[in-house]
Amino acid sequence: MTDSSGELTVPEMIHANRRNWDARTPVHTASAFYGLDGSRRPDDWFAPFEWTDLGELRGRSVLHLQCHLGAETQAFSLRGAAPVVGLDLSGASVAEARKLAAGAGLDTGFVQADVYDAVAALDGRRFDVVYTGKGALCYLPDLDRWASVVRELLAPGGLLYVVEFHPLLNALGPVPDPDEQDGELRLRNDYLGGRGPERHASGRTYTDGPSLERDQVSYEWRHGIGDVVDALVGAGLRLESLRETDLLPWPRFAAMTRDESGWWRLPGDRPRVPLMFALRATRPA
Repeated sequence: MTDSSGELTVPEMIHANRRNWDARTPVHTASAFYGLDGSRRPDDWFAPFEWTDLGELRGRSVLHLQCHLGAETQAFSLRGAAPVVGLDLSGASVAEARKLAAGAGLDTGFVQADVYDAVAALDGRRFDVVYTGKGALCYLPDLDRWASVVRELLAPGGLLYVVEFHPLLNALGPVPDPDEQDGELRLRNDYLGGRGPERHASGRTYTDGPSLERDQVSYEWRHGIGDVVDALVGAGLRLESLRETDLLPWPRFAAMTRDESGWWRLPGDRPRVPLMFALRATRPA
């Protein structure tokens, strides 16, 4: 139901996002960006520092929230984590993730559920590691509620690892404007949250491939790093580290060059700005 002003309610916006990701799934599955034909490996989606921050995973249980096609989820299984579970809002994404994991011979489980319903959807299971990010938090309207859910999903002493696009990247724009000049760093969007949801209506997604034929509308919420930290601390988690990095998994700026890891950064004669951040937090034992 819409509210009295005629605007969509938050549950309706989340439902619109579910339909939007269902529509994106076949486009993303066939895209060169994801390289599910074997041209990209699951490890390609991880910056080198992530494996250092995560530590040894062999024999540890891992939950990947908002996993989409499960490409990153597979990487945890390949590194010996067990059991490994991915959870996503989109039924189409989960169906494709199951198919891809089975085709790779991996015993990786997938569950369809809203992240806010994850505790019930997973029957109260707890995990040694909860992993999320790279375009996930912007689809969450309530970080405090999210942080409380994460705490319930973690075993005592368990680790939450968030790797996200930096709010500054969101403010600069994840893709260039048509009139953007080479080397220009121009703020186009809010850095901080607080203005409510942003409505996006576009047939194009962030990958190559055809336009979406349906359900082109989605909603996003902006969150500053302080919002994320405050939510986690408020839920009783202990912040262990917070890093900012100028690396990106795609060349946002024309001048970006690829390093030995396959990720992209601006050359040394350009300003160094944070484009992603990574956060470790633990549930006290």
